[in-house]
Amino acid sequence: MKHLKYLLACILLLAAANNALAQKGGGTIRGTVYDDANGAPMLFTNVYLEGTTIGTATDINGFYTIPNIPEGEYILISTALGYDTVKLEITIDAKTKIITKNIFLKEGQVQITGVEISAEREERINEVKVSSVKVTTEEISKIPSVGGEPDIAQYLQVMPGVVFTGDQGGQLYIRGGSPVQTLVLLDGLPIYNPFHSIGLFSVFETDIIKNVEVLTGGFSAEYGGRVSAVMDVRTQDGNKKKQSGKVSVSPFMTKAILNGPLIKQKENGSSLTYVLSARYSYLDQTSKGLYPYVEGDNGIPFSFQDYYGKMTYNGGNGSKLSLFGFHFRDDANYRGVANYSWRAFGVGTNFVIVPNGAKTIFSGTIGYSNYNIALKNAAERPRESSIGGFNVRFNFAYFIRAGELNYGFNVNGFQTDYRFFNQLGTIAQQQQNTTELGAYVKFRKNFGKKFILEPSLRFDYYASLSAASVEPRLGMKYNATNWLRFKVAGGMYSQNLISSRADRDVVDLFNGFLSGPEEDLMRPDGSEAKHKLQKAYHVIGGVEVDIARNIQVNVEPYYKGFTQLINVNRSKLFPEESDFMIETGKAWGVDLLVQYQVKEWFVWVTYSFAYVDRFNGEQTYNPHYDRRHNMNIVTAYKFGKDKSWEANLRYNFGTGFPFTRTQGFYEELNFEDGIGTDYTTANGTLGIQYEDDLNAGRLPTYHRLDMSIKKGFEFKKDLKLDITASVTNVYNRQNIFYFDRVNYTRVNQLPILPSLAIAFSF
Repeated sequence: MKHLKYLLACILLLAAANNALAQKGGGTIRGTVYDDANGAPMLFTNVYLEGTTIGTATDINGFYTIPNIPEGEYILISTALGYDTVKLEITIDAKTKIITKNIFLKEGQVQITGVEISAEREERINEVKVSSVKVTTEEISKIPSVGGEPDIAQYLQVMPGVVFTGDQGGQLYIRGGSPVQTLVLLDGLPIYNPFHSIGLFSVFETDIIKNVEVLTGGFSAEYGGRVSAVMDVRTQDGNKKKQSGKVSVSPFMTKAILNGPLIKQKENGSSLTYVLSARYSYLDQTSKGLYPYVEGDNGIPFSFQDYYGKMTYNGGNGSKLSLFGFHFRDDANYRGVANYSWRAFGVGTNFVIVPNGAKTIFSGTIGYSNYNIALKNAAERPRESSIGGFNVRFNFAYFIRAGELNYGFNVNGFQTDYRFFNQLGTIAQQQQNTTELGAYVKFRKNFGKKFILEPSLRFDYYASLSAASVEPRLGMKYNATNWLRFKVAGGMYSQNLISSRADRDVVDLFNGFLSGPEEDLMRPDGSEAKHKLQKAYHVIGGVEVDIARNIQVNVEPYYKGFTQLINVNRSKLFPEESDFMIETGKAWGVDLLVQYQVKEWFVWVTYSFAYVDRFNGEQTYNPHYDRRHNMNIVTAYKFGKDKSWEANLRYNFGTGFPFTRTQGFYEELNFEDGIGTDYTTANGTLGIQYEDDLNAGRLPTYHRLDMSIKKGFEFKKDLKLDITASVTNVYNRQNIFYFDRVNYTRVNQLPILPSLAIAFSF
């Protein structure tokens, strides 16, 4: 109760500070920038006053605010590459408080080659952007279309600091953090498993993605509840002007998208739209005929289905309200080995409220999501896990000259249910309800064009653990010149959720979730843990260099200290032993990104050197996702008449993952009858004796080349046919998936997979 009082007091102080700031003078211009063709908001687009240094860029909703403008007459300008510039006359007088000006940009008829105004470059100068990458649908399409369909899962694999553990059953590991330590959001709701069993595809439909922001570390206080990274996915609203959609088919899957207006966009910008998308994978069936060399008669044993729907009302002043829902399912059937399946479901609403006459913008998300997973293996020892609950988040934004104040709070309530059998057949189960309360404040101030300061503070209270965490965070950037920038970020982070994923093998399809333990725990050094939270701190630096107008280089060294991590105690033999164990660890390294982009060419090169270790009280070991060297090369080239052809290439190289070697086998008895068990006649199961040194071995090096080529046919302006031919693993590299210890058989990742996809857009 004491912590709740502190939380409420913090919110009241923030509100009072906001009201005080709101009393300052000067006029405000705000509004939304739209694409005139379809009514879509224009993200990160420049809006400024001609002849001044006063300006800004639109946000994720296409909304802009320019506050505290002195009295006078101005020309408001909005520019975006590929669009005609719009100029509007504006007058600010003593009576002016707030002027709303929506801007509609039309596609440019004349391509400007002399001067290019880049919103991305302005963002690099005016924002801290440490360990932050923003991804759009257009950028995702530059990756070779594996199976004929580009996907964010394929794009994430080429980002610096990201390790993917395999084509099958692969998971995302960001700068030393495990999947449970990465917060994944879809329109504000948490997604507990964003990737399907075949690691080429995520649950997110590429063609309805508006923006993806990936924060690989050092993120500010607006995000909480995770100790490593954040992936924030936002979807598009429906077409505001006309009905449109897309249908595609490939050997991997088929999909359909339909969107459009229920009420067309009016002159003031208001509209009511919808989006529907569905994907159905049948690779487990088509692979039997198309790729019989993969698994013989069994085919490739993966299938999935994804459904998403959204309805959005957009107000004329920038306010909006969305209702959305999703259902994802995934199945993998390794015959004679394991049956694996999971389901995810969620419904919610997110909104943006722009009050007339007030300088504060109010936004938030309210929703419910649920995730269930089950694994039944050949030993008849099933594992099951579920997590679900409600999420409420409110955010406030107040804009000042060359800066911004953000604050808000969240309430999350969820239930976890986890059940498994240990190596002796003893069942372990945890059911728990928990509530998390959080509040944050973030302030950004730009001191001219040279220095940016972004301090933030977060407070989290975990009710089930009776534990509170105060987490200061800081980001800074210094623009030494127009082409050289230095930056730094860091902070403290905490979380409650625990993963059941094992550390013995590189690939483990089952990923259950638990809440933090209520019982007392012992740290690796033998002392009693002072709290029951998982905690970490980040220290990240960086240098950005614009070698030329179209060549950017970014170098970021980082260090993550995991001061307390809590894992399931899989060595538990007796009921009185703890179900959990505490580990500590660290992750450090350096990431390099080189990007080159002109009209026809796009080149993206990344290299990461990384080191990850854990200490469990007995030994220091490298977790199964510790990859020392990782390199990606991506190229995209448009050519031919009207640039209707596009060729894409991606090459990935990574050194081998750690694994625990096998020392021998034995007959394993579970002593079901206790000391009365007759071990001379009992029939046991095959037990595996592992090497004492955890993950002391290393798998072979991984490398793979993917290529695709696409031809577009445009029949009318809004009627298009795309044919994409692609080849995954062009030179048929035999990358190891896992080693079947019992049968002493090596199982490889995906072999060469050619594909042809046809997509029709209208």
